[in-house]
Amino acid sequence: MAHQVLLLRVNTRQRFLLAIGLVALSALVSVLAAPALPERMISHWNIAGQPDATMATPVALVLFPALSAALVGLFWLLPRIDPLGENVVAFRPAYDWFLVVLTAYLLALHVGVIAFNLGFRFDFTAFVLAGVAVLFYAVGELLSHARRNWFVGIRTPWTLSSEAVWDRTHALGGRLFKVTALLTLVGLIFGEYAVYFLLVPALLTAAATVIYSFVLYRRLDGDPGTELTDCPRH
Repeated sequence: MAHQVLLLRVNTRQRFLLAIGLVALSALVSVLAAPALPERMISHWNIAGQPDATMATPVALVLFPALSAALVGLFWLLPRIDPLGENVVAFRPAYDWFLVVLTAYLLALHVGVIAFNLGFRFDFTAFVLAGVAVLFYAVGELLSHARRNWFVGIRTPWTLSSEAVWDRTHALGGRLFKVTALLTLVGLIFGEYAVYFLLVPALLTAAATVIYSFVLYRRLDGDPGTELTDCPRH
């Protein structure tokens, strides 16, 4: 058991170091690109993929590395302050790898924004949607493994009150997020309508998981095996 705990800690450290490396790479890209960039950078694109807003270059260059660093710190902190932090250990590989995917996604966005401002022209909306599809698939994988905790997952009053409801809702949510990811990729062939292949399934997924958790909890209500007395209710 002690060996397994030690191995888990080593693997977690390695995955966090990988995420930190991606943050450092993001900062390095900013430093290297800074001299060639204009005073203001294009920072926002409309649904048609046309630039429609700018940002001061120093702010834009710091934004993604700073956000990525903050997320790494947050992901490090959450299991340590969660009253149910021991449950995070049960899905720690999925938790850690999601952080790696998230920091990789932010790095890709950062590089994409800089490349566009250096004169490389491409469909930025499609670029973002492709990245979101990968991110959503990673969310689905994380949800499929998530155990009950206070910070990560589909946190409704009903999932937090019943382990059975938590498990079944997250199994459903994991599948739906992966389907949403695949539909987002399919949507890329539909041009300006591609964003709807993300938004509509994502909204339906959010609604379906909340409704499912409520209905399932009501169905199981009264079964002592589904009640969790160590989970406070509000």
